[in-house]
Amino acid sequence: MPFYRISELEVQRGVESPLAETRKVVGELMKTGIVTYRKGHGAPPHFHPNEEQFILVLEGRRYFILGDEERIVGPGDLVHIPRNTRHGGRSLDEKCVMFVAKSPAGDGRLSQDYHAAADQEAVTARLNQKLKELA
Repeated sequence: MPFYRISELEVQRGVESPLAETRKVVGELMKTGIVTYRKGHGAPPHFHPNEEQFILVLEGRRYFILGDEERIVGPGDLVHIPRNTRHGGRSLDEKCVMFVAKSPAGDGRLSQDYHAAADQEAVTARLNQKLKELA
């Protein structure tokens, strides 16, 4: 079916990021979804060796680390995440809602190509520190 109503898509939670509320749709060459994180939450820092990703922030703000860059993103901001680029974030508002598009479609899971970052603990500490500073 080519038409979808977001509110009617099933909410799913992945093993890699169980605090994310995900509603997804899978096509032939790409997968998309609406991902919501509550305040203070986000996926552990990770990278995707086989997937390219775009995130469009629809609601709320998020402190985001992408490679060596750090910034606050909010509604209307589009983030491009190239393959093999470490990234992670924390929601600053009650919730942050994002439209996510990834390619290739693979098996359809948005977390399929998740690989923990080698510096995951250090980046998580940095994210948590920034979350406290910005509170």
